[in-house]
Amino acid sequence: MRHLNRALCALTSAALAVGVLAGCGSGSSSSSSSGGSSGTVTLKVEGWKGGGAEPANVAQVNAAFQAAHPNIKLDYSFVPPNDVYLQKLQSQLIAGDAADVIMVDPQKVQTWGKSGYLADLTQQGWTSGVPANLKPFVSYQGKVLAAPMELSPVGIYTNLDILAKAGIDSAPTDFPTFLDDLAKLKAKGLPGYSLPDAQGYMAEFVMLLSAATTVYGQTPDWDQQFMAGKVTFPQSFQKPLEQIQALGTRGLVDLKGSVGTDEVTTGEPDFLAGKSAFYAGGSWQAAAIQKGGFKLAFIPWPGGEAGVAPSALVFPGTMWSVNAKTKVSDAAKAYLDFWAKSENLAPYVQAEAAISPFGGAGGTSPFLATMASTFASGKFTLMPINTWLLNAPETQIRSALQGFLLGKSDVNATLQAFQKAAAPGS
Repeated sequence: MRHLNRALCALTSAALAVGVLAGCGSGSSSSSSSGGSSGTVTLKVEGWKGGGAEPANVAQVNAAFQAAHPNIKLDYSFVPPNDVYLQKLQSQLIAGDAADVIMVDPQKVQTWGKSGYLADLTQQGWTSGVPANLKPFVSYQGKVLAAPMELSPVGIYTNLDILAKAGIDSAPTDFPTFLDDLAKLKAKGLPGYSLPDAQGYMAEFVMLLSAATTVYGQTPDWDQQFMAGKVTFPQSFQKPLEQIQALGTRGLVDLKGSVGTDEVTTGEPDFLAGKSAFYAGGSWQAAAIQKGGFKLAFIPWPGGEAGVAPSALVFPGTMWSVNAKTKVSDAAKAYLDFWAKSENLAPYVQAEAAISPFGGAGGTSPFLATMASTFASGKFTLMPINTWLLNAPETQIRSALQGFLLGKSDVNATLQAFQKAAAPGS
């Protein structure tokens, strides 16, 4: 799923560059890191946010940390994301000279946790504030190894101006209403919902958006049960596929045409151009989409039965971990403690259009009001990027979904293909 996030993040644009707060020490492998004549310590931190096209207000949070901890000299380094970051940090961790604090994500927690590169943070006070269903994403073998920094909602961008032309005064909140709204738009000759899926990830997106309500709403620990062999895709995931199918059978979405329509070149651009009233995407696209100049709502997929409020799908994003070999453990933990307070984290999550994992001040922008309220009520599920939705099964799942859109397989056969691809030991 990480490459899905990367593909969608490529749609956003940010041209600001920020300066990096740099200290004068050499990092965790240097003896000078443990202190100097001034009584200060140097804390080396590396992350893929805070520079380039993703400043994310990291410099602002770091400046506040520095002011609150004058005895810690912060040496922050921005490293370009994705493969560049992974290759550099992997080499440093193997060599034993990585930074004291490093930015991670759920996959890196598992990989680097297994290798013993990350310090155990289980006893830190902020861990009690991590939502229970987020704990598996920041932990390895029962030990908390990372402090979450953001939760990025994924949902449906809605052009309320187009809806108003069809006499619809608000975004839908359940699936029957969603279908009715799409039918009204079609009857008026207005654009409805397109589902571009040439690259294979948009149908997967919609399936997971629906499952947040239709699967996880009834079985919050479905991923864990699936990995234990207690539930199956054919047993549980019929409703998400039936909802996709209903869009096609009712003539509201051209499912076969979706497979030949590119997500990147048509999805967001068409929505911004007013060629669709609904668009599935992540909150990280908000900066670009809010420039569309129309009245906008960002809502969970309205997947419930009539009158049933939907649950939100949330992507667990960036996190901080402490290098197990750091020589300035107290300073490193103080840095994580600072970021784990919502009032300190607020500039970061606001820049990222995300929600604070710890509640409170983060994620309070009007744009995120519906998502933040849904999250606060506990009606959310996290993308299963640390259990069954790994790279190999994801490729097979996407292929099966495209066959489903093309009418080459029915709901049951498609779910059987998911089961074969993702089941433990497959």
